[in-house]
Amino acid sequence: MAIQELTSLAGRLNDRRHSSVELTQSYLNRINGAGELNAFITIDEEFSLEQARRSDKRRAKGRTLSPLDGIPIAHKDIFCTKGMLTSCGSHILDNFISPYDATVIEHFNRSGAVILGKTNMDEFAMGSSGETSWYGIIKNPWDTGRVPGGSSAGSAAALAAGLCPAATGTDTGGSIRQPAAFCGVTGFKPSYGRVSRYGMIAFASSLDQGGPIARSAQDAAIMMDVMAGFDERDSTSVPQDDVHFSSELGAELRGLRIGIPGEFFGAGLDDSVEKAVRDAIKTYEDMGAQIREVSLPNSELCVPCYYVIAPSEASSNLSRFDGVRFGHRATDYDDPIDMYMKTRAEGFGPEVKRRVMIGTFALSAGYYDAYYNKALKLRRLIAEDFDKAFEDCDVLMGPTTPTTAFPIGDKTDDPIAMYLNDIFTIPVNLAGLPGISIPAGFDASGLPVGLQIIGRYFEDARVLSVAHQYQRQNDWHLRQPEGYHS
Repeated sequence: MAIQELTSLAGRLNDRRHSSVELTQSYLNRINGAGELNAFITIDEEFSLEQARRSDKRRAKGRTLSPLDGIPIAHKDIFCTKGMLTSCGSHILDNFISPYDATVIEHFNRSGAVILGKTNMDEFAMGSSGETSWYGIIKNPWDTGRVPGGSSAGSAAALAAGLCPAATGTDTGGSIRQPAAFCGVTGFKPSYGRVSRYGMIAFASSLDQGGPIARSAQDAAIMMDVMAGFDERDSTSVPQDDVHFSSELGAELRGLRIGIPGEFFGAGLDDSVEKAVRDAIKTYEDMGAQIREVSLPNSELCVPCYYVIAPSEASSNLSRFDGVRFGHRATDYDDPIDMYMKTRAEGFGPEVKRRVMIGTFALSAGYYDAYYNKALKLRRLIAEDFDKAFEDCDVLMGPTTPTTAFPIGDKTDDPIAMYLNDIFTIPVNLAGLPGISIPAGFDASGLPVGLQIIGRYFEDARVLSVAHQYQRQNDWHLRQPEGYHS
């Protein structure tokens, strides 16, 4: 199956050039032939093909549920999926079969989309490289000796390799946008509250947001038409007007004010990444946009702020994994306390343990005000920096990551170096804003470079439209790694 965008695949199904069964089987075959990437945790071929058969029957009767009806979609293994393993990439949930569907899964099921499989990920979404999963390291199809980014590593790697036409991910500090940049695909992090978090296993509740990983901004908009919406079961879901994202992609760029944060172009930014990003910004200028410098003065403090808030929330959220109600339980223990300790010691990996301990310390008596409360105050200042920047511009642009994909194992012994890889994506989550990473070229080694576009809160449609206009001028988003051509 050649690289196809969702609209093209929908057209082929509607024209009866392919059936959903044929389409689904072709992707299942590609997945089975690309095991070296380790992009998937769970595949249920019969379940997927049965969903495809139901779609074909609907289409034969002249009825379809949505533009995604019959199209296979891969889902990050953080979304609870009824009757299927939902592991979060962790040993502690290695035996958890979800009894219900997350709202995002429900929405895709109602659209008639086929569940292609559950993708591999950093354990409990904690990681920037795809190296912390209980199920093994995920590899980047552009260079299998390099990481695909994280935590939505499997989704991005699978899409880049043509193992699926689109996938879901989650973004807590860049976990959609960073792997999208490393793998040369499009990744969209919606405004906080735009997509329901119900049934999405929580890492940091005030930061987590589900979103699409797709071939293009147009495809991401089509997926957002399905994913977005208010959900009364999610206390963080925001009431919202019905927005048809895919019909709002044609906004005129002339006169658009693009802000360039100077802090995103300082020390640590790879020269080839900077060149590709500035070339992309020049393309926007040539299309009629106005470019202006802006400042986000507190951005250098985003990483320490994030790594107090996120671990603190994680230490609370992950306390439910104790071996009592579901998931892994230690077999050899003396009493309940010993069971809790051994279960969590056996079930959690090193990165999860590290963050839980940091978070527990930050929330402990005597340190709450010194660390957690101070981080919350700083978070407000970071959001105000964005508010001030948006007084003079409509969107912000800069690099998604400081470098292109780094070698596997390069940063595993240096957590701080690993954390700094998210320095440009974390501010967006702290402020709750929409952000997208789109392919903007390659470095000297042939590795993809990502351009990040950030918008005002709930101006998701504008961010998608601005990205789409750029992708109409080039084919960076349609490039495919060598060895994974059809």
